[in-house]
Amino acid sequence: MTTLDERPVRTQPSAPARPSALGGTHGADLLRRALRRHAAGVTVITAAGPGGPAGFTATSFTSVSLDPALVSFYLSATASAAPAVREAEAFTVHILREDQRELANRFARSGTDRFAGTEWHTGPYGTPVLAGAAARLTARPFLLRPVGDHLLVVGEVLAVDTTDGPPLVHHDGGYGGFTPLQES
Repeated sequence: MTTLDERPVRTQPSAPARPSALGGTHGADLLRRALRRHAAGVTVITAAGPGGPAGFTATSFTSVSLDPALVSFYLSATASAAPAVREAEAFTVHILREDQRELANRFARSGTDRFAGTEWHTGPYGTPVLAGAAARLTARPFLLRPVGDHLLVVGEVLAVDTTDGPPLVHHDGGYGGFTPLQES
């Protein structure tokens, strides 16, 4: 098992607040409606928090860099998992399979014990590791930065585990699978 080094997490101050170019609540609704048109893979991100395991469903996960190996995601600054993510020495991103819709729903719900009834164990970096994901990436925080009403988290990948299975996709408020287009 590799241990985490003592590299400090770099946090940059947020920029001064500016009025939204879209104009308040109406603009936020327009943005939300437009973004529902974007299909995205579904992940559950877990971390070990001071009060126990924490996790949430996210579709904002993306790669940042191959060298160094960096990934990122966003979560609401007021999310129940935000304190655990801010304090975590590591986190695990679970890229869900098409048959894991219920797991995605469970970790998207507020006010419940998301780990109740979930098959998981503590991984080598101390993070909760969920069973059955198509892929898992464990990373240590590299950069945490407030961005608007969210927290940008960039992590340096420490370990990767992959299995077979089609991905779970989120689009227009619902879940689906992926079928490659036939080449002509």
